[in-house]
Amino acid sequence: MKYLFLCATLFFSTSLMTAQASDAAATAPAANSVSRTLQAMHFRQGSSVKIAFQATDQMRGASGEAKIEGKKATVTIDAKFQGLDDATKFGLEYLTYVLWAVSPQGRAESLGELVVEKGNAHLKASTDMQTFGMIVTAEPYFAVTQPGDTVVAESVAPEGMAQGENIETKYELLGRGTYSAANQKIQNAIFGIDRTTPMQLFEARNAVRIAHIAAGDKYATSILPKADQLLMQAETAYRQKQGKPAIEAAARETAQTAEEARVMAVKQRAEDEAQAKAAADKAAAEAREAKARADAEAEAQRRAQAEEAQKQAEAAKAEAEKAKAEAEQAAQQAAQAAAEAARQKEEAEKAKAEAIAQQQTLAAETAKAQQAAAQSEQLRQQAEKEKQELRARLLQQLNSVLATRDSARGLIANMSDVLFKTGSFELAPGARERLAKVSGILLAYPSLHVQIEGHTDSVGTDEYNQTLSENRANAVKAYFVQQGISADSIEARGFGKTQPIATNDTAEGRQQNRRVELVLSGDAIGNTETQAVRQ
Repeated sequence: MKYLFLCATLFFSTSLMTAQASDAAATAPAANSVSRTLQAMHFRQGSSVKIAFQATDQMRGASGEAKIEGKKATVTIDAKFQGLDDATKFGLEYLTYVLWAVSPQGRAESLGELVVEKGNAHLKASTDMQTFGMIVTAEPYFAVTQPGDTVVAESVAPEGMAQGENIETKYELLGRGTYSAANQKIQNAIFGIDRTTPMQLFEARNAVRIAHIAAGDKYATSILPKADQLLMQAETAYRQKQGKPAIEAAARETAQTAEEARVMAVKQRAEDEAQAKAAADKAAAEAREAKARADAEAEAQRRAQAEEAQKQAEAAKAEAEKAKAEAEQAAQQAAQAAAEAARQKEEAEKAKAEAIAQQQTLAAETAKAQQAAAQSEQLRQQAEKEKQELRARLLQQLNSVLATRDSARGLIANMSDVLFKTGSFELAPGARERLAKVSGILLAYPSLHVQIEGHTDSVGTDEYNQTLSENRANAVKAYFVQQGISADSIEARGFGKTQPIATNDTAEGRQQNRRVELVLSGDAIGNTETQAVRQ
């Protein structure tokens, strides 16, 4: 076995990108510059080596291994991965993972899509590169042409291999805001609601949505309509149940065409903006030149006027000195008195001017403070309105899954005991289906706090009922965490039979008392943590 690898330091720089929905610009927030290091290996013809993948902070539980063989003109890769979470954990616009080969010169080549099943993925690919490192990124669809900044795993060179020359290079990763728009709701990309839809169809929808965000309607008019038409054909194939191969083929062609439209739109838009900037710079230069000429003419006129004024002043001074010499002795005392009066008058006028200036400054500051107060009140009212609208929307969404009511503590969704096996805290299949839908809703509101409260009827001992209520609440919490909701935002408590909502003297009342309530609160919907505490 013969092989050689070069240890190449690859720096990742996140560039500022701009997302646009239709013709209305929505600028993505600037991301801080990020750098990473990656070892690039050189694979000679006939070489065969296994390399490992290590997880990044984006997904600590991921791992992988690849067998790489150097052929005559290509290098083949057989890669396997474990511990991959659902890509939607990084945002609803992310649907899949892509394996990339990165050269020391900064060129990134897609090796293919990693199709994840129960956290595992397997991919066989080849490349004409001889020297490269590999990364895995979360992407919105398989046909992307440049890696995004969500890097979840990197290749590492085996220990004991001889190191070669250190090479430093740079290449760009697309910023997080490239595939989303702040003023556009992401639809048809939430998993857990319709798991029968093929992944390729989700990716096709996502690719067309992103092409529209990139202003493809304006800059890629020759390609984007074709992508829209292909998506309609893929949707028709899915509705008519034409078979998995036909649906996947139509969806993949849709994603590839949409990516071509997005790339064309980004390129054409950049060219248009560059031309507009050049025109603006030219106009600004001409304006500066005109202003410079006008300033020069004004300066020449000012100097001429100053010279004329100086001549007049010198003549007047000579006349005044002559008159002063003639009357100096007789008017000395009068001149002194007049000078004193003039001084006093000047001081009085100066004091008056200062008082007026202070009064004007105070009035301006008062007006500014009043304006700031009005703006602050307007912003507060707007924020309160948005909270109420979000609260109503969330109430409506939850009501479509579980009976939900609004209260001073927050939004309270009620899970009846029929969603658990009798006398048990094991979730029934119907409960898992409903909780999956609730999880999909809660993932869209990560700032909310969820308090899970278990309750029982009065049948049985206090200890039995307390334990059962706690176990049921903890079972719901564990399912939410499994679905990707942060455990830090969930609290589970059991109250046993201490808080009935109906009489325990009838079977109907006891059934109402056997329940698990989900209390959703948070500042985003107008409830603080203090308000959410059970009274």
